[in-house]
Amino acid sequence: MRVLVTGGAGFIGGHAVERLAARGDQVVVFDSLAAHKEPPPLPDGVELIVGDLRDERALERAVEGVDAVCHQAARVGLGVDFDDVGDYVADNDGGTANLLRALWRRSFTGRLVVASSMVVYGEGRYRCPDHGDVRAAPRDREDLDNGRFEPRCPHCGADLAWAPVDEDARLDPRNVYAATKVQTEHLSFLYGRESGARVCALRYHNVYGPRMPRDTPYAGVASIFRSALESGSAPRVFEDGRQTRDFVHVHDVARANLLALDGDWTGACNIASGEPRSVGDMARALAADSGLESVVTGEYRLGDVRHIVAAPDLAAEALGFRAETGFAEGMRAFANDPLRD
Repeated sequence: MRVLVTGGAGFIGGHAVERLAARGDQVVVFDSLAAHKEPPPLPDGVELIVGDLRDERALERAVEGVDAVCHQAARVGLGVDFDDVGDYVADNDGGTANLLRALWRRSFTGRLVVASSMVVYGEGRYRCPDHGDVRAAPRDREDLDNGRFEPRCPHCGADLAWAPVDEDARLDPRNVYAATKVQTEHLSFLYGRESGARVCALRYHNVYGPRMPRDTPYAGVASIFRSALESGSAPRVFEDGRQTRDFVHVHDVARANLLALDGDWTGACNIASGEPRSVGDMARALAADSGLESVVTGEYRLGDVRHIVAAPDLAAEALGFRAETGFAEGMRAFANDPLRD
């Protein structure tokens, strides 16, 4: 199988490329290399096309003769502030549109696997003791300033308990990056309906592991904590550290991409470990052997969500995917894993 991997020199894309090449697929990597100080090493036999998703000629060359596409290229993370909106929309939605147009022009009807994210859900699923399932309202700055981090029931004001969110949940993006991932999904599924291509969107939860990008304004919290420890500083945990997430290892995420590329199932799937932990748990696990203790700061970012935990059942049923790396094992390794500059 000839597979195009956009963003294939990046974090998740690079691990997927290694697995594809190891099993004998022909792999074409399309990457701007803008996030790299120097070109990263790729497995023998992998073709690298340097270009970004605005380059029509480079895209035409990249999609030629491919049987499947693994679309990982994106501007990731929460960003700095709303001033990033143009760059996020151009890179994520405009870039996806350009890729889909290139595929349309060559009448591509093969397998398309698209990287999405748990951020499309906004806040996760919540239950009130008296009112059952309710939707959490957008976070209020006054509450956050006063250390009230838990979402409250819109009917009675009681604190809500989180519950796993499944793929049928309403999409409710609460930051710019999240909005672009919703649009990326919609454009891709529209392409599938128009072309007959089989499209699967993988909604990654908090991915971590070797070669994760080093601390930047766009890095995930795992990378930020890991970078702090490497520099001899204690991880700074926002809010009260009790925010709940699902941390899933990049080796599992890469394997999920191959399962999706090989399968016929269409739709969106959560890609998660099924082992929820708090952000404070993660900071403590990473710092366990460092002699440092994480610091809970009470700071917050308005665009963050409080609790978002996946229901992993559909991925198991539709793709045969179950995470294999447990939280304790993965964090122990990640404390010493190399990061990407």
